[in-house]
Amino acid sequence: MPIRPTPPVQPRGGSFTRRSLLAAGAAAATVLPLAACSSPLAAGIAGAPLNPETLVFWNLFGGGDGARMQQMEAGYAKQHGGPSSIQATTFAWGNPYYSKVTLATVGNKPPDVAIAHLTRAKPLWDGDLLDPITSDDLASVGLSASDFNQKAWTAQKTDGKNICIPLDTHPFVLFYNVDVCRKAGLIDSDGKLKDLSGLDTFEAALAAVSKVTGGVALNVANVSEVATPWRFFWTMYNQIKGVTPFISDGGSKLTVDEDAYDTVTSMTQKWVKNGWLNKGLDYATAETLMFTGKAGFFMQGEWEISTAQSIKGLKFGMTTIPQLFDKPATQADSHTFILPRKDRTPEQRKAHMLFIKQMLEQSMTWAEGGHVPAYMPTFDSTAYKKLEPQSDYASAAESAVFDDPAWYGGSGSTFENTVGAQLALVQQGSSSPAAALSAIKSQLSTYLNTPSPL
Repeated sequence: MPIRPTPPVQPRGGSFTRRSLLAAGAAAATVLPLAACSSPLAAGIAGAPLNPETLVFWNLFGGGDGARMQQMEAGYAKQHGGPSSIQATTFAWGNPYYSKVTLATVGNKPPDVAIAHLTRAKPLWDGDLLDPITSDDLASVGLSASDFNQKAWTAQKTDGKNICIPLDTHPFVLFYNVDVCRKAGLIDSDGKLKDLSGLDTFEAALAAVSKVTGGVALNVANVSEVATPWRFFWTMYNQIKGVTPFISDGGSKLTVDEDAYDTVTSMTQKWVKNGWLNKGLDYATAETLMFTGKAGFFMQGEWEISTAQSIKGLKFGMTTIPQLFDKPATQADSHTFILPRKDRTPEQRKAHMLFIKQMLEQSMTWAEGGHVPAYMPTFDSTAYKKLEPQSDYASAAESAVFDDPAWYGGSGSTFENTVGAQLALVQQGSSSPAAALSAIKSQLSTYLNTPSPL
């Protein structure tokens, strides 16, 4: 069927900006043929008609997360008359997803509700692409700010407004092979990993595990992988008292604490030199070696719990990253619900908020996949406290450190790709910490000096 372009949304101030230019491009793009007039992509990008009673929801979840999200969507649909009550679409993770959300919103046909990482919601807000969520919005469906983990709730507040609603916190955590760590004398009488806080204590544990494995103790993926080196660095960096942001002023200034940077990168190279930390491993191999007992520890996002649980006979545990320096800290992000900017009647707005509330009420399903629930009624429940090993690292939500806000920053971003790639080279031994920092400064200079395109 022919598709009629929709007029672009103008900024609230009405002036011509890069965003209005992007809107014009989005509208022009609607002349391209799309798969089906009733598909979510057609509805979001091209303005094709949908049943007005159908809630349109976009997300970026694959694998185990995708399966659990579909289960939660089905739970919502069951309460609202069946599958026709929701039109859910999953797009490719990372920048492609956020580009689609942006194009749909400036084209005036966004989804009703979408998922965004908290660190990616901020640039969307700065680009005037989100509706704020008021206290009245929350109250209309029986929610309040106190229903959420306050670390995540405080982090999402921008310009004094609520820009999104946290579903979870997903921290960087320490996986451990129980059999290997028991041989190294690191398992307590409850079958859990002993407290390894303190740099000397943790390094002694690495040395003990290396004796058991005859090789590395800890795997941190760094080949064809940029997110993990960044998460490892950002965790350790923020455990040092008084560190400055890596970037500040919305990403226009590079303000990394170079002494703290040297401390973390030098420690990384020391661990590699001592044979405690892998020199070069891709993501899959890094976790496989821990699962098969060739390493005792593996640092990664808690979502890899599903993979670990699928390994027959594997005895593993999970815990927070030990505090090695001055204070507890762990790199994290949150999946959140956002309301892309659009005209909503009061009834529609309440319906969209009700969808969010009813998804939050299914947070136990989400927690089974490893993410720490941000919805406190679930977090405080007896069922969640009994869920192991998920509850063993739940405290990481309180020491979570989010990436610095920038239009080119956040999970799966240009910043993460740029900095993570250089940190990976430091771990591989193919770049010195000084050379990597010089490269980071050079490669980020374009973004530091470029205003947000939204």
